[in-house]
Amino acid sequence: MTSFGATRPLVVLDCDSTTIQDEVIELLAESAGTRELVAEITERAMRGELDFSASLAERVATLAGTPESVFAEAYQKVRLSPGIRELIAAVHERGGKVGVVSGGFLEVVDLLAEDLGLDFWLANRLEVSDGVLTGRTIGAVIDAEAKAQTLRAWAEQTSTPLAQTIAIGDGANDLKMMEVAGLSVAYNAKPIVRELADVQVEHDLSQVIPLLDTLMPVA
Repeated sequence: MTSFGATRPLVVLDCDSTTIQDEVIELLAESAGTRELVAEITERAMRGELDFSASLAERVATLAGTPESVFAEAYQKVRLSPGIRELIAAVHERGGKVGVVSGGFLEVVDLLAEDLGLDFWLANRLEVSDGVLTGRTIGAVIDAEAKAQTLRAWAEQTSTPLAQTIAIGDGANDLKMMEVAGLSVAYNAKPIVRELADVQVEHDLSQVIPLLDTLMPVA
């Protein structure tokens, strides 16, 4: 094990069901009256049974006509995962950075980033017209490949060797970024993610803190 402070880790987390306990699109769907349908599609996508981009479009379409005030309403319902604040503080104590990359939505992740003091964040953007959601997203979809590319980009931006990166996720959409990272952590994860990850953690993200000092130091 390396000495404290020998590494400046980059920790990249998924958002929904990882950084937070909820699936944001399900919170949004409550207002649209489509939560049950959306939850079913989400579960199938996270198990790897559906293409993520197609499932996202299907779920977002159910939100058409919902007022944009739903974003603030949804964030009020968000429950942080146990240990997330402690994990972020521990990374920052080591001079590292924390990012969240999400197949969810910037309208909520922006608020989360401010609350948690994240260094980086990226998510999908929902289209709004005349104060209501159109049922479409704007720009490229943040899918599994985009998550992997984002981890690489943040590592390059911070001059962090990939060996000093940790990716934390729960669903099939996180597997590609977990392959890229120096260490992959499955958190309350689906079976396929638990099987492929380097480490499994349940219930409390602060359990990741000891792993920060096992990363390969700079030569």
